[in-house]
Amino acid sequence: MDSAGLFAKAIKVIPGGVNSPVRAFKRVGGTPRFVEKAQGPYIFDVEGNRYIDHVLSWGPMILGHAHPAVVEAVRQQAGKGMSFGAPTELEVSMAETVCSAIPSIDMIRFVSSGTEATMSAIRLARAYTERELIVKFEGCYHGHVDSLLVKAGSGALTFAIPDTSGIPETVASTTAVLPYNETGCFKEFMKVHGQSVAAVIIEPVAGNMGMIQPRQGFLESVREQTRSNGALLIFDEVITGFRFCFGGYQDLVGIAPDMTCLGKIIGGGMPVGAFGGKADIMSMLSPAGPVYQAGTLSGNPVAMASGLATLKVLRDENPYERLTKYMDRLAFEIGDASKKAGVPVTFNHEGSMGGIFFHEGPVETFNDVMESDAGRYALFFNTMLKQGVYLAPSPYESLFISTVHDDEHLDHVINTAGKCLSTL
Repeated sequence: MDSAGLFAKAIKVIPGGVNSPVRAFKRVGGTPRFVEKAQGPYIFDVEGNRYIDHVLSWGPMILGHAHPAVVEAVRQQAGKGMSFGAPTELEVSMAETVCSAIPSIDMIRFVSSGTEATMSAIRLARAYTERELIVKFEGCYHGHVDSLLVKAGSGALTFAIPDTSGIPETVASTTAVLPYNETGCFKEFMKVHGQSVAAVIIEPVAGNMGMIQPRQGFLESVREQTRSNGALLIFDEVITGFRFCFGGYQDLVGIAPDMTCLGKIIGGGMPVGAFGGKADIMSMLSPAGPVYQAGTLSGNPVAMASGLATLKVLRDENPYERLTKYMDRLAFEIGDASKKAGVPVTFNHEGSMGGIFFHEGPVETFNDVMESDAGRYALFFNTMLKQGVYLAPSPYESLFISTVHDDEHLDHVINTAGKCLSTL
């Protein structure tokens, strides 16, 4: 059965036909591709079409799909058992690996998703500080946690309102939403409310409104203000962890948060999340302390085996310089093609992560993102898809490079992008 037929069947038994909204292609139009298999830099749909994949399962597949070392680790562990509901040596090895790679993490707990990680980190921060108020930034996504799935109120310094049905206003009111990359606004808020803030949670590189890098001094100011007001700083590195280096983005910029949330790459494609931080904070978790958190599949042995195999390859091969070189070339060539086509494009990029915006001038804030031409992105996406290139089916998501993308793949993507831009 083809993708259209499967989607028609799926709509009858799965809300919207998908198990995560962006997969439905609502932002770009058309029918979502149902994937049958993936290998290396490619995904293959049920019709047999092959696509160069720059979504990479929204980030986890930094080694590409079905990497032999990861597949073998999963195969071996699955043969021993897929879940025990009891501790394993794999959990200890993974914890030691992550704590060694990210100096700000003394202790870590594994969960099954990034949402669980941020939800648990927020609960722990509130218990540790004995405060309720959480600060997040507009355009940053931290999973579908009730208190974090909120949007800014009518003014820059107002408290949040629910961003979806099902969230009581009393829950949303415990979160304040401020503009990302606006240091002055953040300082002003903390001057008034800082002593009530339990934690500030932030994506150090925003990856859920396209890809937005922090302005110079922004993260440093967030760290300074949280520390001076007795609030905790939580870095959501679910996307960025082990993406830019063997560690966190925090290590590149030299900023140590109090807690860090991880996911995606540390599972090598298996469902996983984690949160960790200073020992005195993490020691408040049950059974060592009074803050309850649990999960039947937390520290799942297959996920731990997959993640350890992935991290071992990254540590041994250290591919980050090569990944950066490839992304630099992709961004430069597409930028050059956009100028020749007379189509304004801003390509934000760092390391192996990027974001394409049909926008003239820098894209550094949520407002800049909203001003970009989403309609043009949809045309670009669908034209690229027809030519065998799979980009994010939304103008507000990031694209990624893996270790198995090579010059031949990039040549095809660049040449195809040039032709597509000339038609816009």
